[in-house]
Amino acid sequence: MTDIAIVDYGMGNLRSVHKALEHVAPDSTVVVTSDPAVVNKASRVVVPGQGAMPNCMSELKACGLQDAVIHAARTKPFLGICIGLQMLFEESEEGHVKGLNLLPGRVIHFPVKTMTTPEGLKLKVPHMGWNQVYQAIDHPLWEGIAKDARFYFVHSYYVDTPNSAFIAAQTHYPFAFTCAVAKDNIFAVQFHPEKSHIAGLTLLRNFAAWSPSL
Repeated sequence: MTDIAIVDYGMGNLRSVHKALEHVAPDSTVVVTSDPAVVNKASRVVVPGQGAMPNCMSELKACGLQDAVIHAARTKPFLGICIGLQMLFEESEEGHVKGLNLLPGRVIHFPVKTMTTPEGLKLKVPHMGWNQVYQAIDHPLWEGIAKDARFYFVHSYYVDTPNSAFIAAQTHYPFAFTCAVAKDNIFAVQFHPEKSHIAGLTLLRNFAAWSPSL
């Protein structure tokens, strides 16, 4: 049986995620797969994603993986990364596309015209590079990670959820926005743990060992 399945729908940074998980979980079988049957049988599932949300949702459906991802998010340890976070929500402004509707909220674009620091300096969109992540809850995936650790981001859209109970962490750019969510067996992040050195590897190691109550 596959211990950790990384879902391949043609839109993720799969090699770096795969290598990072193999590094932190050397005793686990980690596979990259586009086979829904493998995803369904895996003990844990990771859904990365890069690019535009409409393309990601379209490819997920075209590959026949949408139902397997929804099932995984409801039944087993599930980690979403970048677009893998955004697709969990109801809809996105990017292409006005529907998400998987597993969590309440929308994905919205950074307001480019008002993106300035308190000193009046213009901030670039996409938000790219290292930024501090401020943990909002205690969670097994945060174990061993400083409450204001820095992680690596690349994105132009962010999640806006009306239910603060799901917010696991926030980042400031320049305002506070949700960068991690948690609900039952779901944990999902806007940043890239596979590119975030020690803090990111620690999060992935924690995921590989996580046993949420189902």
